[in-house]
Amino acid sequence: MKTKWMGVAVLLFLSTLTMAIAADKTAADDYLIDTVRSRLAADSLVKGGNIEVDAKSGVVTLSGKVFEAKQREKAEHLAKRVKGVKTVVNNLKIEKP
Repeated sequence: MKTKWMGVAVLLFLSTLTMAIAADKTAADDYLIDTVRSRLAADSLVKGGNIEVDAKSGVVTLSGKVFEAKQREKAEHLAKRVKGVKTVVNNLKIEKP
C-alpha cells in the first residue's frame, strides 16, 4: 500500500514540475515577443511595420511585409540583439507600396 502511495506522490511531483517548466518557457517566449516588438516599433527605419513576431524556445520568427530590404535586414538585426534570442527566422517579404 505504501508503494502505491509513493508512486502516486512521485507522479504528482513530476506532473507539477513539468507544468512549472512549461509555464516558465512560455513566460520567456512572451518576454522575447514583447521586447522584439518594442524594439521594432521604436526603430525609425522599421517603425514596427506590418511585422508579426513569434517565439518558441528562444527562436524568434519574423513574418509579414516590409517595403525595403533595409527594413528586413534591420528588423532581423534588432531581434538578434535581444537577450535570450538564440536564432531569428526571417520570413519577412518585401512588397513595394
